[in-house]
Amino acid sequence: MEDRRKVLSWALYDWANSAFAITVMSAFFPLFLKQYWAAGADAVTSTFRLGLANSVAGILIALLSPVLGAIADQGGTRKRYLIHFTAMAILTTGALQWVARGDWPLAIALYALATIGFSGSNAFYDALLVDVARERELDRVSCLGFSLGYLGGGLLFSLNVAMTLWPARFGLADASEAVRLSFGLVALWWMVFSIPLLLFVKERAPASALAGWAAAAAGLRQLAATLREIRGQRAVLVFLIAYMIYIDGVGTLARMALDYGMALGFRETDLIVALLITQFIGFPASIAFGHLGARLGAKTGIYLGLGTYVAATLWAYRMGSVSEFYALAVIVGLVQGGVQALSRSLFARIMPADRAGEFFGFYNMLGKFAVVLGPLLVGVTALATGSSRASVLVVAALFLAGCILLYFVDERKGARLAGEA
Repeated sequence: MEDRRKVLSWALYDWANSAFAITVMSAFFPLFLKQYWAAGADAVTSTFRLGLANSVAGILIALLSPVLGAIADQGGTRKRYLIHFTAMAILTTGALQWVARGDWPLAIALYALATIGFSGSNAFYDALLVDVARERELDRVSCLGFSLGYLGGGLLFSLNVAMTLWPARFGLADASEAVRLSFGLVALWWMVFSIPLLLFVKERAPASALAGWAAAAAGLRQLAATLREIRGQRAVLVFLIAYMIYIDGVGTLARMALDYGMALGFRETDLIVALLITQFIGFPASIAFGHLGARLGAKTGIYLGLGTYVAATLWAYRMGSVSEFYALAVIVGLVQGGVQALSRSLFARIMPADRAGEFFGFYNMLGKFAVVLGPLLVGVTALATGSSRASVLVVAALFLAGCILLYFVDERKGARLAGEA
């Protein structure tokens, strides 16, 4: 009973923070920045500002994650770091609702801090997976987190969309008031559903916990040693390279899908509906991938997901109608959470459990740096060919390359070496 409560409490954090990912990052902040905080500014300029905020936040957390992870492992403070990053993200997300029209510098600053908090908390949340799940349950538990994330994020996003479409029914003056209230609701949702993790998830204590400067010094020494060690752990090294390539494809498709749909002439409402479809399909699909990974292996599940992604991108190359865009949203929803969740559980299986914070710091660092190459290749291809359709084929190449490299990851040998370490 205690194990089930611990697992569910951990997974509910995905339910909590996914509201930020879908409502704020993917939908409302980019739109509201252009239409409210930077109203009247050139569209290219506001896009640049948003891209710069995302890049700066991504680079900062990518550089900090392995260092903080190593320190947290030495001091047994992964959960404490998670709380700190979460608190920063919740406070800055909630503060967005009070930013005045035209005050884009404050809006960008708060968004960047919230994004750092979101990404930083995820690194330590991932690291706690090894504290709540036994080895044979890693796939199911990891997928449970993603599935609840899709469901929770989708439910709150649905409410927020309804508020913006029919503000009068909710006692609101207009759509802008509804969007500002949505930021506050995301912060409240995140705070409430983080409480079970704070109460019931216990972190595995290190053999000799350090504190203060001693933990920092030991963490930095361990980080340097791990950088040398990873080169000798072939399974970990090859997996991280493969992951960086194919997760770049996953992230690029997620970030560029709406832009691609607009380039084909689809309406904003159609694109938001597609986002909702992906969210709610992702809930049962992620659970199914957990069972698939437990029965056939995480690598097999990832292969299936990446193969589906390749087929989807090739279809997107010839897509021409909104109904096809909706069908594509269904396909992406079927595999997106599964690929991410099984990647997390596979990595947890081949790395030393007592250094999870540090290793997941590297894992999340590569995930952050990965989102740079794909969008750049898509943009360059579109400019070179004069066609948005041709750029989709670049994403298919990322999935294929990652899949080929994943083949050379020896999961059993990696798990054995992790146990010895």
